[in-house]
Amino acid sequence: MENSTHYKVFRLAAYGDIGQLKYFYFAVVTVLYFVIILANALLIGVIFIERSLHEPMYMFLCALFVNQLYGSTGLFPAFMFYLLSDTHDISLLYCYLQIYVLYTYGLTEYSNLAVMSYDRYMSICYPLQYNNIMTPERVCSLILLSCLSSFFLIAIIISLSLRLQFCGNVLDRLYCDNYSVVKLACSNTTLNNIWGLVVTVLYISCTICPTIYSYVRILQICLKSSKETKQKAFNTCTPHIASMLNFLFGWLFVILQGRYETADLPPILRTILFVYFLICPPLFNPLMYGVRIVKIRHACKKLVSCITTEHQGELPSLPSDYAQTDAEWDRWEDPTPQPILPDLDSWPI
Repeated sequence: MENSTHYKVFRLAAYGDIGQLKYFYFAVVTVLYFVIILANALLIGVIFIERSLHEPMYMFLCALFVNQLYGSTGLFPAFMFYLLSDTHDISLLYCYLQIYVLYTYGLTEYSNLAVMSYDRYMSICYPLQYNNIMTPERVCSLILLSCLSSFFLIAIIISLSLRLQFCGNVLDRLYCDNYSVVKLACSNTTLNNIWGLVVTVLYISCTICPTIYSYVRILQICLKSSKETKQKAFNTCTPHIASMLNFLFGWLFVILQGRYETADLPPILRTILFVYFLICPPLFNPLMYGVRIVKIRHACKKLVSCITTEHQGELPSLPSDYAQTDAEWDRWEDPTPQPILPDLDSWPI
């Protein structure tokens, strides 16, 4: 622990001196943040209000959108503040808080996507048992497990970083990340590295492996099915696969930039790659799911129509002209709730 100093702040050097361009960047970031809040909040509200969307698939999507609002809040307010500020110092306390929020967002996001792949697997491979397996209690348990496991694992990472003494306080970043903070430490970081490896291996084994297995089984089922069923399954799984790849590529950019020299890249490109996983998934996912999934699209149109016409009263359930299957027709005509088997016809087209 040679030449260590008790620093009270870190300096975010990636902002640099951008002159009058800071107002342009601030406007762009503000618009992005507004769109992210509006898109995610709209879909959360639609799923919450519309009773016909109170199904496992949409509950998992709602959890995904809530987490994206949480992660965006960990980045954008500070991002906007430092763009306009003449100083770019961040206190240790807020730095660790930002690390905690952004890292829990990342792990929870991928956990949610893994759980959604399990839901697709059960609905396509075991349609007759789906309602008995994916009960409301199990759905809530899976969502809570995704969140709480992330909060617990990252809390340990933060507690290990809090004990470190630092030889410097300059971070070449737009926001705090644990890898850059640990690199500044003078004290022994072996325990930090071991726990980081444990978390990585644990999440790979508990999320990526089951996800791959789920889609291999779905592919096997589809290969034995009719052409129409294959097309419906493809349309159902495409948004989820796109979301997962989008997030994984963004996270990979962060890992590679932290561990390899990127000074040769243009500053604007480095910045985009580093904030990609915090901006693109929260912006991309609600727009994609809102457009691709028929029932969400109709519910959004209905909600927007009611708001624009100042319609009062509770929104009704989806009318019969939105019904996708005969079973759904019966459900809306008969007020007695009836179990409905998952039907690919009611999924994205």
